Amino acid sequence: SFQWFLRVSFEAMRNPMMASDLDISSMVVGSTISTIGVVSIFTLPLLTMRLWAEEKRSGTVELLLTFPLRDSSIVLGKFFAGLAVYVVLLLLSFLYPILAGLYTHLDPGPILAGYLGTFLLGATLFAFGFLCSTWTENQIVACAIAWAGFLFFWLIGHAADFAGSDLNKILTQLSFAKHHENFAKGVIETQDIAYFVLFTVFCLFLTLRSIESTRWRG
Repeated sequence: SFQWFLRVSFEAMRNPMMASDLDISSMVVGSTISTIGVVSIFTLPLLTMRLWAEEKRSGTVELLLTFPLRDSSIVLGKFFAGLAVYVVLLLLSFLYPILAGLYTHLDPGPILAGYLGTFLLGATLFAFGFLCSTWTENQIVACAIAWAGFLFFWLIGHAADFAGSDLNKILTQLSFAKHHENFAKGVIETQDIAYFVLFTVFCLFLTLRSIESTRWRG
């Protein structure tokens, strides 16, 4: 992203009209935030795949469910513990805008909006991968299912471009990429926040139901 910005900057030296379009906040930081969203698609299944699958494989899930804790407490405890790891990785990437800010003025609004969207996207991806881990005892299978689901909801927005008007709206609203795209541009929309929050809560609800079914099956 920096190389692209520098190349455009050199071209703007020959064509001053292009200089007004130069914005390091969107062209470099915004691009980096979008890339982090894509990278999360491929890395988060590696964090979620063994959270429940390994418990089932080793037989410790039965022991876990006999503890004097509510199933909801166990699910939320595992979820927030895993999500904390993602937050740490996300905070480390904040070094990029800090370094960029040492050499130029950055608008903090779009950057914070981008990181808010990436956090919400990560929480949604983590909740979905968390759910997938409850469906199998095999970590690799759990990871593959999560990857497939992530790519489906990420790429479905691109399929919307070839659909009819009504179907286009539905597919666009289901797309991870379309909702994250607004945050990467520095735009905070209520519908985007609601989408990620509701998707996360729904996945956690299904995870709880899946764990309860495991308890009753013994």
